[in-house]
Amino acid sequence: MMDITQVFERISIHIRPMCSLDVERVVQIDRLSFSLPWSERTYRLELTENSAAHLFVAEVDDQLKQPIVGYVGFWFLVDEAHISTLAVHPEYRVRGIGRRLLEEALIEASRLGADLVTLEVRESNEGPIDLYEKFGFQVKARKARYYRDNHEDALLMILKDLPGWREKCLEG
Repeated sequence: MMDITQVFERISIHIRPMCSLDVERVVQIDRLSFSLPWSERTYRLELTENSAAHLFVAEVDDQLKQPIVGYVGFWFLVDEAHISTLAVHPEYRVRGIGRRLLEEALIEASRLGADLVTLEVRESNEGPIDLYEKFGFQVKARKARYYRDNHEDALLMILKDLPGWREKCLEG
């Protein structure tokens, strides 16, 4: 019998811009991932009315399940990017998909001219915090009682010198 991790390792991941046909699946993943998920309407507005929004989905070639397994979004304003959302379906976590999505968002933000990237994350969300730190994000502030569902603090994390990060990324 084949080890399930071997199956996951062979899954081919493709990242592409999100489109309106993806919203239903993205909302499903959002509901599985967050206690305060975005609404379908919010995603549609991000896609159609927010010119600062850049959204991507991760697809796998999997005939048995939905092909979209994760997504990332960021807002780009002047020379800064803000990661607004990032999630991977629970069945596909810890397989490098979140890393690939974050990398794609940072590369696109750099291409657009961002120098700095920010994000907020729940202080208890250790997996994503570890991922962000591996990418060079640093905790710069704590936002007290930021999340309205349980009043948990958020950590404001910043990645400075995105062009320098991109050069290092492309070298490796």
